[in-house]
Amino acid sequence: MKSIGLIYTVRPVLDSFVPQLSRLVKGQVTYHNLLDDFLASDPGLRGCFSIDNKLRLFNDIRNMEMTGAGLIVVTCSTLTPAVEEIRPFIKVPVIAIDDAMCELAVKSGSRIRVIATARSTVGPTEQHLRATAVRYGLPLPEIMSSDDSEAYEAMKRGDMELHDKHVLQTIADTSGYDVIVLAQASMAHLADQGTRLSGIPVLGSVPSCQATIAAMLNKEND
Repeated sequence: MKSIGLIYTVRPVLDSFVPQLSRLVKGQVTYHNLLDDFLASDPGLRGCFSIDNKLRLFNDIRNMEMTGAGLIVVTCSTLTPAVEEIRPFIKVPVIAIDDAMCELAVKSGSRIRVIATARSTVGPTEQHLRATAVRYGLPLPEIMSSDDSEAYEAMKRGDMELHDKHVLQTIADTSGYDVIVLAQASMAHLADQGTRLSGIPVLGSVPSCQATIAAMLNKEND
């Protein structure tokens, strides 16, 4: 039996991720879910990702490893740089939610528009995009980023209608870029609608991440 450990920082992603992933994965899978909102809220308050918070994330990942999970997924883009540091100390693969999305983005063009709601996500997403471009031997992208605290607070209250309205308006106001990146998993459900609205490819982290997970797990059944 396959087993996956998933770490979340916001409830909307916790509520939707496994049901969506289950439709793509063959065979029986056990999912271990952990919600730790402090991991993302603390960097927003401090303005940086503290050593203590990195240790907290390490403990969360290590606890998932101790469940016997053969794969661990961290579903918050704010945490990606810390995930990169922690990976060498974990015995099983650890996937960051935006790994596949950033690869798609830098291969789509050099002018990238990053849309976030949480300010703490902007820096890590830009860092990951640049590092991914370097990894594939591509020019460093031209990145324009913004965040929307009103949309973020609406999401935290559970008001996804207001959250989505804000994000879609930002997408509609965007032009002149090769690709739009939705920096948080909580925004990913707007990717298709955003593409139709703007005429620019809009990437969300969840579909590409889930496709990566499904490919890894389904390969075991082939």
